[in-house]
Amino acid sequence: MAGPRELPSDEVLVQRLRAGDEETFALVLDSWSGGMLRLAMSFVSTKDSAEEAVQDTWLAVIRGIDNFEGRASLKTWVYRILVNTAKARGTKESRTVPFASLLPEEEGPTVDAERFRAPGEQYAGHWVAGQEPRPWHIPEDHVLRGEVRELIAEAIDELPPRLRTVITLRDVAGYGSEEVCSLLEISPGNQRVLLHRGRALLRRKLESYLFGAQGVAGGRGRA
Repeated sequence: MAGPRELPSDEVLVQRLRAGDEETFALVLDSWSGGMLRLAMSFVSTKDSAEEAVQDTWLAVIRGIDNFEGRASLKTWVYRILVNTAKARGTKESRTVPFASLLPEEEGPTVDAERFRAPGEQYAGHWVAGQEPRPWHIPEDHVLRGEVRELIAEAIDELPPRLRTVITLRDVAGYGSEEVCSLLEISPGNQRVLLHRGRALLRRKLESYLFGAQGVAGGRGRA
């Protein structure tokens, strides 16, 4: 099965999009729309509304590509249009996701306290034996790999909107912290907390599956 086609440089993409190259537009659409839809879902109330936000974004890209100045990457420019479009739609739906300050539920511990030694015990605050983090090894079995991808996508979808947004931008779309802070208009400190909590929740959801999958793979290897 052929993998996804690699996108040309921004300079080439912009030139072709300005020329109305339909093949290039379809390539960019296929490459970015999945991540854009996931991000839009963080700001609006339904998947249909998110899909409309993505469609409106692409229309704005087509109309505005001649004004693209290259101060940021093309993808960052597109995503910034998407964030603004989805935010405006979310405001109309009374579904706003404020990022300026942390919410109370985002400031607590990210790991179950029972995994640490209790006060008064020797080495209080250290990991309980057997509860310390263990490295993950994605199963080599292609079926299990597919299950892991689906599980990760489901786990991201189940995150609270703000955490899902930051995880989507950082770990799915591949943006750096400065770009995420600029897109969402948040401080570096808030971005770090949201990213840390989002990753911690994902790890918690995936731990039992991955360790179970390792056991299955190991059992197959000994058969």
